[in-house]
Amino acid sequence: MKTIILASLFISSISFAAKGYQVTGPVMEVGKDSITVQKGKETWVLQTSPTTKGLGGVKAGDKVTIYYSMNAEEIENKGSATEKPAKAEKPAKKK
Repeated sequence: MKTIILASLFISSISFAAKGYQVTGPVMEVGKDSITVQKGKETWVLQTSPTTKGLGGVKAGDKVTIYYSMNAEEIENKGSATEKPAKAEKPAKKK
């Protein structure tokens, strides 16, 4: 069984310009700050917040559609993908 963990998904507000996604399936578990949904053979764990709409009354076994978006929390720059490392010079051949 493949588990997909989608961290830091703020499901409550999709009104901004970020691309929205959805997942539909039966609820496996409703936790304090997450909801687990079965989608085919995959298990999706989505983080919830106190402002998540429609969470009240959802329980295991209910079929739901969850609308979510992905937001970057931090970006670490690793340099240009087109940069090539400098080649080390070959030692001169002895004659």
